[in-house]
Amino acid sequence: MTGGAVAGPAVAGALACIALALGFWLGRWQTRRAGRAGGGLDLGTPVERATFHTLHTASLAAPPLRAGLTEDAARKAARRLRSLLGTEALCLTDRESVLAWDGPGADHHQRRAMQRVGQMLASGRSASVRTECQRPDCPLKWAVIAPLTGEDGMLGALVAYGSRESAVLVRAATEVARWVSVQLELSELDRSRTRLMEAEIKALRAQISPHFIFNSLAAIASFVRTDPERARELLLEFADFTRYSFRRHGEFTTLAEELRSIEQYLALAGARFGDRLKVTLQVAPEVLPVTLPFLCLQPLVENAVKHGVEDSTGTCRIAIVARDAGSEALLTIEDNGVGMDPQLLRRILAGEQSGSSSGVGLPNVDERLRQVYGDGHGLVIETGVGAGMKITVRIPKYRAGVHS
Repeated sequence: MTGGAVAGPAVAGALACIALALGFWLGRWQTRRAGRAGGGLDLGTPVERATFHTLHTASLAAPPLRAGLTEDAARKAARRLRSLLGTEALCLTDRESVLAWDGPGADHHQRRAMQRVGQMLASGRSASVRTECQRPDCPLKWAVIAPLTGEDGMLGALVAYGSRESAVLVRAATEVARWVSVQLELSELDRSRTRLMEAEIKALRAQISPHFIFNSLAAIASFVRTDPERARELLLEFADFTRYSFRRHGEFTTLAEELRSIEQYLALAGARFGDRLKVTLQVAPEVLPVTLPFLCLQPLVENAVKHGVEDSTGTCRIAIVARDAGSEALLTIEDNGVGMDPQLLRRILAGEQSGSSSGVGLPNVDERLRQVYGDGHGLVIETGVGAGMKITVRIPKYRAGVHS
């Protein structure tokens, strides 16, 4: 999955219809309001009010469905969907059982409902059938059974009950079932994205060099006799660094937390390299609360240390700057190390060549940034052989769905 993934024609079509209807209603409402300045609020024609009510009800039903086809999601959505269709009763099912029922008749219709859903799943087509209910006071005389689909085929059904046979109900229930299927498809995309992000974080953790861990512990051990207090401080830094790097919750963190982890990493690296490592850190306080992908900056600093100290014999100077740039936080990590051939770096970022020896975690971080913020927010890297490296990252301060 890459940045800017497309959810499919069904999603695009549904969003386009909603946008068109909402734009039509808002345009009419604004025109009437402008034409009647000072005359009070005009709620529009009955058709416009119905359009707004439909869109509003759909917007309330969507969030639960984005969690997938579960009992809790179905229960929260069923009432909204029944209101959307105006039916006597409505139920949502998976392939095995009724997940939620809204309206009368649950006590004597549920079992029969699943039999009809099983028949619909076998045929793969919507059905309109007489309920054959023998209770004279029961209003549920007809049922429309429409499939709910996802990437793996049919997931279940939407069953709408009416008091009489109606072609309008058949069409409406079928369209609402398609809309529900779109929400379920989006939920699957969300889960796929989450799984991919988790897998990439695990891959990034695996790249935390075992040599770094070994060398950090060796450096701490070297101070145990000569400087016990520093050994204790470094051991605490090591514990906090590993605890943060291997935490089990959350795709995102704050810039403040990420920078704290970087300070711990640099403290451990400084214990090993001593005066060969010089670091300057400039951070605008305004950007500390900004949310960004977890373990997004630390691999870039690790890369700077590798090329600045491990791959050279001189003094490594690393500058880490975080500036406030209006709607974005602008982050730069610059070193005076050995640099890299730009063509080689381009192949590494494109996945055409392994970066295990020359670019720790760079492709991983670049891909994750593009997934979250779009292709315009990937890594910008300036480098050359013997010319050091400067990496620039632009992080939007606010982005829907991005929170720590």
